[in-house]
Formats: sequence, C-alpha cells, structure tokens
Amino acid sequence: MKKYIAELIGTFSLALAVSVALTNNLLLAPVAAGLTLALFVYTIGHVSGSHINPAVTLGFLFMKKIDIKDALGYIAAQFLGAFLAVMIFGQFSSEAINLVSPDSLKVGIAEMIGSFLFTFGIAAAVHERTPSAVKGLVIGGSLLLGIVIASIGSNGILNPAVAYALGSFSWAYALGPILGAVLGMWFFSFTDRANH
Repeated sequence: MKKYIAELIGTFSLALAVSVALTNNLLLAPVAAGLTLALFVYTIGHVSGSHINPAVTLGFLFMKKIDIKDALGYIAAQFLGAFLAVMIFGQFSSEAINLVSPDSLKVGIAEMIGSFLFTFGIAAAVHERTPSAVKGLVIGGSLLLGIVIASIGSNGILNPAVAYALGSFSWAYALGPILGAVLGMWFFSFTDRANH
C-alpha cells in the first residue's frame, strides 16, 4: 500500500507543480517538471521507484520490472493523484490552463519521441549505469530534455496522468508517451546488452 500512496503523492505534486507553472510562465513548466521528478526520485524512489507516470509504469511492465497487479495499482494511484491536483488547483486558482489539446498523429509522434528520450535516461539509471548520487538529476534532466524536444509538435507533457490534469488527455497524449516509454527502455536495454 505504501508504494501506491507514494505514487499518488508524487503524481499529485508533479501535476500540481506543472499546473501552477503553466499559469505563471509557460517556460517554467518543463523546469518545474524536471525538478519535481528529481526530488521524488530521491524521496520515494526507494518506496515505489518514483514512476509517477502511467507511461513509465507500462514501460517497466513491458520490461518485466513490475508485475501486472502493481502496474494497475500504480496507474490507478497516478490518475487519482492527478485528479486531486485538478481539485486543489481549482480551489486556489481561477486561471484556466490554456493548452490546445489536438488529437493528431503529429502530436502523438512528438510525445513518443520526447518519451523515448525521457525513458532512455530512466533505463540508464535503473540499469545502474549512472552513479546513485545523481540518479534523480539524470532522470529529471531526461524529462526536461524530452519535454523540450516534444514541444516541437505537442504540449510536451509525456505523461498521460498529467495530461489529464491539464485538460489535454487524448489518444495522442496517452498512446504517444506509452509507445515512447516502451521503445526508450527497450532500446537502452538493447544497446546496453550489446556492450557486454
């Protein structure tokens, strides 16, 4: 149960931080997302792995790093965290988050590429190819890079639960990150095996 609570708190915090950042400064949102994720890698990583993203959880499921029961529990906790972020944000802010939520192949591909880069960094940390002391920075930095790259063709969300919190949930913002996460983790594993 502790790991589900950790995922709920982490996703709630990430979704709320990005929501607040978007209403203040559009350029602040990627930095807020990267720093928030880095913080939670250090604080709850030992409890749940700090996925705080359904696409990351499904990537780990595909790589057999999590079982189906925990994956479903994580995803439910992540969406509940995003829902609570929407509720809290609405109580404290009258500002609307004005993100266009297109449902196009271009958006899905941009989200997939960004998620690929993001989860490639996660896989490096999980396979212990980065020093433990900087895992949070590598993962948070990978998210920042992925968001910046994805923003060429999308809102650069890379997280279906956060997309829900921002009112941008669609097939493109769900399927793109999931495919990118699976490919990013698989490709890192493939290249890592090739060198050993």
